[in-house]
Amino acid sequence: MHWVPVAALSDNYIWLVADDEGNAFVVDPGEAAPVEAALAERGWRLTAILLTHHHNDHVGGVSELVSRHDVEVYASADPRIQPKNQIVGDGDTFTLDAPRASFKVIGVPGHTSSHIAYYGEGFLFCGDTLFSVGCGRLFEGTPEQMLASLDRFADLPPDTLVCCAHEYTASNIRFALSVEPDNDALLRRRDEVAELRVAGAPSVPSRLADEYATNPFLRVDSPSVAQWADLQGHDQAARVARFAALRKAKDTFAA
Repeated sequence: MHWVPVAALSDNYIWLVADDEGNAFVVDPGEAAPVEAALAERGWRLTAILLTHHHNDHVGGVSELVSRHDVEVYASADPRIQPKNQIVGDGDTFTLDAPRASFKVIGVPGHTSSHIAYYGEGFLFCGDTLFSVGCGRLFEGTPEQMLASLDRFADLPPDTLVCCAHEYTASNIRFALSVEPDNDALLRRRDEVAELRVAGAPSVPSRLADEYATNPFLRVDSPSVAQWADLQGHDQAARVARFAALRKAKDTFAA
């Protein structure tokens, strides 16, 4: 598989993946024009669209792409997502014909109530649930839901490519260092991301193993995060309370 994060809007990435014959699928096209440009540049043909949730920066380009390409559109049953012709939900599996790729659907409510992720072929397309060194805001869900959603990624292979939908890594790292300032893996990640961004390169995808080493929202059970929660006056014994404290602190963090 050949993949590219297509930059769109102010800080979104639209994931475009193709086989050797140039058959391609796209994930969360918030804009059509950057997708069309990337397809034309590479000579790829769009065959499918995968959608994680209903926010416009993830679905805004779907109607235009559907009008120009013969595609299957995969999405949850949420009526706020239109157009679509393949409804999928938690636990479903499906296979695209071209490119030949199989995916498992994982229900991950938290950012929105009907958010789903797609895992397959070594990729995790997680929308706005998981970011590199961060996680999504809780617009429609609860801390309990979001933590349970993130927990569902724990059994995936450590070399899974985490294909999130925003370039938030540098600011996420600044917050993470306020929680775990002595995390060596996080300090290395800070330097790596700084080099990538200076070079004009995206900071994603990351690998799931690296997220578990650096991402405080995946590290709620670590002693250092528990210590941080205790210093903030939160119950360090309750993992949901630790997660909620992290998310609240991130919401108001001056990046």
